[in-house]
Formats: sequence, C-alpha cells, structure tokens
Amino acid sequence: MKKILSLGLIFVLLFAGNINSFAEEDDFISAKAAVVMCADTGEIVYSKNMYMQLSMASTTKIMTSVLALEYGATDSYITVTDEMVRVEGTSMGLLGGDRVSLKSLVKGMLIQSGNDAANAVAVIVGGSIPEFVAMMNEKAQMLGMDSTSFETPSGLDGDNHYSTARDMAVLAAYAIKNPEFRSICSLKQAVVYYGNPPYRRVMTNHNKLLSMYDGVFGIKTGFTKKSGRCLVTAAEKDGKTLIAVTLSAPDDWNDHVKLYDYAFECVKSVTLTEDLEDIRLKVVGGTSGSISVSIQEPLNITVASEDYSYYDRVLLKQFEYAPVYEGDIVGTLEFYNSDDEIIGSTPICAGETMLEAVTDETENMTESKKTFLDKIKELFR
Repeated sequence: MKKILSLGLIFVLLFAGNINSFAEEDDFISAKAAVVMCADTGEIVYSKNMYMQLSMASTTKIMTSVLALEYGATDSYITVTDEMVRVEGTSMGLLGGDRVSLKSLVKGMLIQSGNDAANAVAVIVGGSIPEFVAMMNEKAQMLGMDSTSFETPSGLDGDNHYSTARDMAVLAAYAIKNPEFRSICSLKQAVVYYGNPPYRRVMTNHNKLLSMYDGVFGIKTGFTKKSGRCLVTAAEKDGKTLIAVTLSAPDDWNDHVKLYDYAFECVKSVTLTEDLEDIRLKVVGGTSGSISVSIQEPLNITVASEDYSYYDRVLLKQFEYAPVYEGDIVGTLEFYNSDDEIIGSTPICAGETMLEAVTDETENMTESKKTFLDKIKELFR
C-alpha cells in the first residue's frame, strides 16, 4: 500500500517571450498542416490546421516502433518469413529465412524506413498484420489520438489510414519518453546484424534535420504520393524540449527550422520541485522510529503559457524495514497539470541512513552464528 499526500496547488507565472508576427502569416511555412508542441506538457506553441485529417506516410512507423519496444525481448533473434517481407516501397533488405533481432527491425524502421521491417514487427508482435493494426488503434485511443486511424503498420496509403498534426505530436511526445526509442531515432548511422547467417550492415538515417538544426534528436520522415512529404521531429535546447510535425509539406526541412526558431523564443524551462522537510518515513526495526526524505532531483519541463499551473502528489511507502540507507528510493513525487494529467515524476529517496537496532535477541543470534562457524572451522582443522 502506498500513502498519498496532496501538497496543494502551485501557480508558476512565466513570461512567454516575444511572439514573432510572421508566424501568423499563411505562407510562414509550406505545410498544409503543422504543430509545435511542448513535449512535457502538451501545450501548443504554434498550429496550422492541426486537426485536419491527412495521411501521414512513414511517420506511422513511430507507433509501430513504440509497440515493438514495449513488446520487449528486443535483443532476441527471430526468423523472417516470406509473408513478413512481401510489401512494396522502401526496404531494409530483409529476405525470407533471415535472422534478425527486434531491435534491428526498429532501427530498420526509424533509420531506413523499411516497410519490410514494419510488416515483420506486425507479425511478430501482433500475430498478424490485422491484429497488429488493431493494437495500433487501441494504443492511439489510449494516448488520446482521437482523430487518428491506422490501417497499415508501415504507412502505406489506405482509405482508413490518417491522422492529424496534433495527434502525431502527442504520439511523438509519448515515444521519446522511452529511452531506447529516443536513442535509436537520434542515430545518424546505425550498425545492425541480420541475414542467414546474420552479418554486419550499416544504415544511414534519412532525417536530414539531425544535421541541419542544432538540438534535433529525431524522429521520423515520411513520403507517399498521396500524403506528400511528412516529418515529425523533436529538439532540445537550453533544457527546453519541443515536438514539431508537418504534414503535406513541400519544403519540410526549412519548415521545421522556421518553426523551431520561432517556438524556442516562446517557451520557458521550468523546474518543478517540492520541499519534503515535514514528511518522515516510518522505519520498522531501526535505531529510531523514522527518517527524513527528499526528492532525488527536480523535474524540468517546457511550458508555453504565461500562467501554467500544476500540483504534486507524494506517493510514499507506509514504512520500510531497517536497514535503510541514504539515497535508497522509497517513493515517488508526481506532478499533474490542471486537467489532472500527469506531466512527470521524480523519485523520493531516504534522506539519511538508519541501521537495524541491536537487541539481546539479535546479539544472541550473532553469537550463535559465530559459535556455529567456529565449530565448522574446527572440523576442517
């Protein structure tokens, strides 16, 4: 059981910065639809037709990669079948009979945009492509992607395959919270092993923005004749993290440069913390009844609004058994926005060390152990 304490509502007043007037012009960017979102809070910094339903091409593979990594066992090798790789479009070069790990398939999707990798993941994780697509749509609903419908794991066009700039930003913000996903999508090049038997290959990332704009660390490109050029990126600068999405954008690279130049001037990095001086954790069997606690480190978030508000909750164990050492994790401090949505958390740690209390009983047990060990040593002599 965990004890939950509410520490009240805290208002943080922020200065949003100067708004560049040109961002409101219709021709500011080439994209038919676009959005820039604060990765931590979901606040919208810039939008253009962000609820317009459009096909999103291979940026679909963000969802496919998320489900693959959450499936687990990413280093385990599987054998590719002809069914898995029977798909048109871009490919990482898989052949039936190849041995490949799930992690390499994710690299093949995010870096090489392999449709064969996406289909292979669908069959491995979902059992079949239709069953996996159902998983994609279920995950989309769970994330609040209410205007999205997935029909393929790769992003090939379909009548019921569409999303919005806003929904794809929500997906991207969720995806980069996974350290493995973030690490893979940020690679300019990656070494993978697959084949029969597996051998070394080198992939080059299609995302030119990784080199074009300082701070960009992902995420995914996309293109079909129907969707046009699609791009989902993430960037971090001075402790501020933003997501940018453009759909049907003839000049997507420059669109994202303009969007980030504008948006980073409009947001602030805020440190969320809490003083836990009045909270103590009960310790059973220790030299005293309780110990102090403190947060491991503050949480930094990116916000856009002038009066962003949040509150926090302390989730602390009811008690710990001695010994407890300073720095041991004993709970969590969670932060929520005014809509009761969690925006982040940080561990709560023991603020001091408490050793196990020494009693007559424990002294006798210690002496008994010593006597027993002495007898064993005597036997070997």
